[in-house]
Amino acid sequence: MNEQGILQMLGLSSKAGRAVSGEFQCEEALKSGKARLVVVAQDVSANTYKKFKNKSEYYHVPFYQLSCDKEGLGRAIGKEKRSCVAVTDTGLAGSILKKMEEN
Repeated sequence: MNEQGILQMLGLSSKAGRAVSGEFQCEEALKSGKARLVVVAQDVSANTYKKFKNKSEYYHVPFYQLSCDKEGLGRAIGKEKRSCVAVTDTGLAGSILKKMEEN
């Protein structure tokens, strides 16, 4: 699966201020209703995966696990290691989801 385009769009979202990263901020985005898409890295713990999968389902937000690691996810958005990213813009989230369906 080619995830380069997805990672680039996550980076774009982050630079545009339309994404938050890190477990605490992603959880807050979900609870506040701002998250439109939640993406986690491949190497997150089972607990982290389960927590975000369950919360995403509860709040009816699309959830996706990438095949890149935390370092790759962080690098894509211009940060240190990140286990998760929440996209807060409906249009950008839709574009990313469309790209995911193409893969």
